Amino acid sequence: MKGAKSMEKLIEAIAKTLVDNQDNVDVKKIEGESTVVYELRVDKSDVGKIIGKKGNTARAIRTILNAAGRRAGKKVMLEIIE
Repeated sequence: MKGAKSMEKLIEAIAKTLVDNQDNVDVKKIEGESTVVYELRVDKSDVGKIIGKKGNTARAIRTILNAAGRRAGKKVMLEIIE
């Protein structure tokens, strides 16, 4: 996917602004034919900050990724892993 590195950097930048343990933020890309999955790993104590109240923060991040993925013609998914 074109611009995948910038997508990883975007996810990482967003996550680092939200968490306390910035050194434990890691983004991994898994690319399929029509889908790209980004795994976001954060410290166990920071998972709630990434998800947000009622999942609003995670939903907002996913919305941004979906918009960017549509431009590339791929479905983009975000998995949050502690």
